[in-house]
Amino acid sequence: MSKTKELINELLVEVFNNILSIEEANLREQGIDLSMNEVHILEAINNSFEPSMTNVAKALRITTGTLTTSISRLVAKKYVVRYTDVEDRRKVLVKLTDKADEVLKIHDGFHNQMIEAMIQEMKIDEDEVLIKSLENIVEFFKLKY
Repeated sequence: MSKTKELINELLVEVFNNILSIEEANLREQGIDLSMNEVHILEAINNSFEPSMTNVAKALRITTGTLTTSISRLVAKKYVVRYTDVEDRRKVLVKLTDKADEVLKIHDGFHNQMIEAMIQEMKIDEDEVLIKSLENIVEFFKLKY
């Protein structure tokens, strides 16, 4: 691997890991007893048009079985309610509780603070090359994975 590729790889991995660890620490400071994985599941439920177990698992790119394990923990912690669809009893739906809504507000607040700080520090609104590069990275991952 060339030096440039190695550096890009190291930077992407470091940014990703830093965001996750800082975000998880922020949640802990706020008294939230969830992992980042669990928070992302709450986010996927919140963003789902029809929050069935199948749709949420697809959005997260995981199996329904894997999601079932996590949902069971979230139900036990009272962040999610699981129920069957009235019209189609085979379909299992999930719904966020008020407790989950509070977590998502904190989570969104963290993201807003992070982006605000980055924009102010780096004058990113003036840096079209960086924005285009980030868009290209996102598009690459969407197409590839």
